[in-house]
Amino acid sequence: MEISRIRALRGPNLWSRHISIEAIVTCPPDRSTIAHVPGFEARARALFPAIGALRHAGHGGPVSLASVMGAAALALQAEAGCPVTFCRTADTTDAGVHQVVVQYSEEAVGRRAFALAHALVQAAIADTAFDVKAAIAELRELDESERLGPSTGCIVEAGVARGIPYRRLTQGSLVQFGWGSKQRRIQAAELDTTSAVSESIAQDKDLTKTLLHAAGVPVPRGRPATSAEDGWAAALEIGLPVVVKPQDGNQGKGVTVNLVDRDHMDIAFKAAAEYGDVIVERFLPGYDFRLLVVGDKMVAASRRDPPQVIGDGTHTVRELVEEVNRDPRRGDGHATSLTKIRFDDIAVLRLSTQGLLPESVPARGQRVVLRNNANLSTGGTATDVTDDVHPEVAARAVAAAQMVGLHICGVDVVCETVLKPLEEQSGGIVEVNAAPGLRMHTSPSYGKPRAIGDAMIGELFAPGDDGRIPVVAVTGTNGKTTATRLIAHIVAASGLRVGMTNTDGVYVDGRQTDSGDCSGPKSARNVLLHPHADAAVFEVARGGVLREGLGFDRCQVAVVTNVGAGDHLGLNYITTVEDLAVIKRVVVQNVAPGGYAVLNAADPIVVAMAPTCPGEVIFFGADRHKPTMATHRAQGKRTVYVDADTLVAAEGMWRETVPLRDIPLTRNGAIGFQVENAMAAVAACWALGLGWDVIRSGLASFVNDSSNAPGRFNVMDYRGATVIADYGHNPDAMRALVAAVEAMPANRRSVVISGAGDRRDEDIREQTAILGAAFDDVLLYQDAAQRGRADGEVMALLREGLQGAARTRHVDEIRGEFVAIDTALARLVPGDLCLVLVDQVEEALAHLAARIAEPAAAQPQG
Repeated sequence: MEISRIRALRGPNLWSRHISIEAIVTCPPDRSTIAHVPGFEARARALFPAIGALRHAGHGGPVSLASVMGAAALALQAEAGCPVTFCRTADTTDAGVHQVVVQYSEEAVGRRAFALAHALVQAAIADTAFDVKAAIAELRELDESERLGPSTGCIVEAGVARGIPYRRLTQGSLVQFGWGSKQRRIQAAELDTTSAVSESIAQDKDLTKTLLHAAGVPVPRGRPATSAEDGWAAALEIGLPVVVKPQDGNQGKGVTVNLVDRDHMDIAFKAAAEYGDVIVERFLPGYDFRLLVVGDKMVAASRRDPPQVIGDGTHTVRELVEEVNRDPRRGDGHATSLTKIRFDDIAVLRLSTQGLLPESVPARGQRVVLRNNANLSTGGTATDVTDDVHPEVAARAVAAAQMVGLHICGVDVVCETVLKPLEEQSGGIVEVNAAPGLRMHTSPSYGKPRAIGDAMIGELFAPGDDGRIPVVAVTGTNGKTTATRLIAHIVAASGLRVGMTNTDGVYVDGRQTDSGDCSGPKSARNVLLHPHADAAVFEVARGGVLREGLGFDRCQVAVVTNVGAGDHLGLNYITTVEDLAVIKRVVVQNVAPGGYAVLNAADPIVVAMAPTCPGEVIFFGADRHKPTMATHRAQGKRTVYVDADTLVAAEGMWRETVPLRDIPLTRNGAIGFQVENAMAAVAACWALGLGWDVIRSGLASFVNDSSNAPGRFNVMDYRGATVIADYGHNPDAMRALVAAVEAMPANRRSVVISGAGDRRDEDIREQTAILGAAFDDVLLYQDAAQRGRADGEVMALLREGLQGAARTRHVDEIRGEFVAIDTALARLVPGDLCLVLVDQVEEALAHLAARIAEPAAAQPQG
């Protein structure tokens, strides 16, 4: 059993909405199912009892070894604590070759689970050992290191619950919520609006106290110390007991409290100095409380108790700590609700103040404190006291946060109780923390968990705001690039800054930010990252969906122009038009519930996608009397069609019209496929809620030239002859181009064409068979890249397609695209028409532009 390819599907995909790992698994035909391997099921279950039912994950046929591997990869992740449920195995057209798809929550964990599942199945086949406990432990550890920590995780969960999209920008805790110009970013529990100045103030504990004192907030006296001797002097000035801590610290690192002894000052100062400058301040008696402030409200409060153990009269202090640390809730980092108790010099020092050593055996019931500070990161526990906080105490916490300038703030208060004001009990605020930890509030050791994530998201986004910009996804076999450009043009005319991706590049607010074929998910995600994008229009190609899924979780509008044969059939196990339609349908399946699918009513395969749309459907088609259109109209739903020389948008009894003469793209309605593109664009912009004045203006101002829509039926004049450049590259495109060209007057018609080597033989032949019935001269040229074909193989197939051509009388075979173009141009006389089917779009258009710009004497001669 071999794995030949693994892909991470990072968005909604061919199989499901779940992010998943897809693998191509090949098994020898004589050993492809568990029935072919005697005793396999019993051995697999013995190795991994949690594997579940062994069945084919795609249908009820024989259980393949590939499907067992998929089930094992899913179950291993689930046993490691990952929230995964989806698994599927599909047979391909090749015997013994399967596509295995398994959901993941963290990509690295999903990939590793596949590798471990492969090893497990191989062990069951060979009847060898496999350490499943070690495998699960490895995945659990990897998951803890990869996934978001509890603080960031609770905010993300709250955002997802509100339908706000998010993207993790680093392996750490930097997360973007929302898209484009509506995006917001957090890092752990810190907002993008928090200034570096405020964060710097919070890190300087002495400056923080000065500012809080100026605001009338109770704080303990204290000052910085330069040495242990100076620290003891400060302690005597302030009055014992004191607290020694780093001036710029967090998580309780290097903090010693309730210090009363000169010898202990040496140890405490050394511990604090490891983290920077040291500050000594008055020790406040009472409990340690953490109040969480979000915006202008205190939203949660916890009492933090120091790490401690209870004696049993039998075990030493060290043994008692080891026993407490075996609690599964306690981990080494921040991924668990509690942290293991540290047994270090500070813990030993704290023991000595209680007359104990690590090897001492405390009496039964004796409380042994291991640290005076109560931070969860050093092993402390937390008890929720949110409902007990006196309004005056909450007000002081909010005032402290606002004085420093923090939008999210952890305010540390020391007092006997939060039931009464601080001033009545000699309590005070000892620290103000930026990016505070949240797990004491989301998963307290005792008491009620608080919905902290909701408060954080509420600070980022107003009620009802999901952080999304309008997204239009355009797919199909032909016309999708022109439709994408036209929709983007109209949306831009409305005043929005548009991010657009297509096969020519990425554009944001009219500026090109990337070039090449950018119709995949990576380019779409880049647009959604851009802070100047108010709306997005994406061309969605088959390859990107297969390779990685969609670059967004859902769209407001999905447009499907058509689905035709010849578009990469035979690749990636896509062998029929119906297979291709399943891929194109992914954008329709991921329309937002309140959105629209814009579907070509003249294409039955596209019409069949309508029931899969979670939103509404707008059908477009030239003939409003087609059954699909007539039924949709009769139901009072939206349609776009052509009536004589007018484009009509209709809903119930309402009508809006645009004369085709006012849509230059269509050349007064003579170019049928451009009329279809215009209808699709009108429907999409209607679905976005754009005004009709804007739609009309956008249609009228869109110029289909080589700079605005390169390679999309660009019409040029060459010394009285008409030259048309187009990127058509499949039989359906040839038919549409022939229909358009036949509507244009010409004396003699010629065509320049090549063929892509990664198409099927019959598709390459069919292109020239179609052209042979419409053109007098055919100039064949060989593509720059043969895409796996032998030299001259594509040319031979193109010539075979011309056998028996009804019209073509003259055929040339030419090496080089530009040589072929020059040859065709040299033969033109006024009144002729030449269709150039370009391969290297940008270069070929530039070559044509240069030839057209040359004076007549410099132009090439045939």
